[in-house]
Order: sequence, then C-alpha cells, then structure tokens
Amino acid sequence: MAIIVNIDVMMAKRKMSAGELAEKINITPANLSILKNNKAKAIRFSTLEALCKALDCQPADLLEYQEEE
Repeated sequence: MAIIVNIDVMMAKRKMSAGELAEKINITPANLSILKNNKAKAIRFSTLEALCKALDCQPADLLEYQEEE
C-alpha cells in the first residue's frame, strides 16, 4: 500500500492509549485498530479531523505517501 498510516507513532508521542484515543474521537477500538494497522480502504475527513484534534497534529503527521516498488 502506498499510503502509510502513522497513528501509532503520534499516539506514542502523546502517550495516549488506543482505548483513550478511540473514546476521544468516538469510534470503536476495533475501527481504530483497522486504521492503525493500514487495513482501512478509506477514512472520512471528519475522522481525520477528530484524530488531528485529539492528537494535536496535522494530517501529514498521520499519513505518509511511500512509492510502491
């Protein structure tokens, strides 16, 4: 996959657990896990906005483009 999700990196920097983040952004821990583990096919802007607000970061801190070989 060319888009890498770095939610776990930002969670570690903010010392925030998955359960705490899921509660703050109002999604299930299972759905947060799908996002964190690069299993999601899409993300809503409202979810991205909530993640950025909860983690005090920019979208580029959470998403990274990596060219496939």
